[in-house]
Amino acid sequence: KSMYSETTMVAKQCRLREWAAQIRDCQSRPAGMSVVEWCACHDITKANYYYRLRRVREACLETIREEMPARQMVPVQSEFLQHQEQEDRNPQSRLDISIKGFSIHVTESTSMPLLESVLKAVRHA
Repeated sequence: KSMYSETTMVAKQCRLREWAAQIRDCQSRPAGMSVVEWCACHDITKANYYYRLRRVREACLETIREEMPARQMVPVQSEFLQHQEQEDRNPQSRLDISIKGFSIHVTESTSMPLLESVLKAVRHA
């Protein structure tokens, strides 16, 4: 990377932090004060405020995407999969758990050691 691009990135990050502080300030404005009134008091246009809000949100979403772990597969022994066909016939006997983007289907035939192992793997993923 060149020194110019690093300087540009630092300037962009500083600007986004400043804009985020302005957004927080506007969102905690006094009751009854409109966004337009707040903007007038802070010498920015309403359009500029919403532009800054959009850019801060985009930066937050990008950060979240970068921090999200890639989907991971947890190996399961084949003998545990043989019950799937029976479970599909009676969906009321199934418990579905969603944790950290994982979906776990638990039935009365699910062994406790397997469930414990899967939950440990999810916790550390």
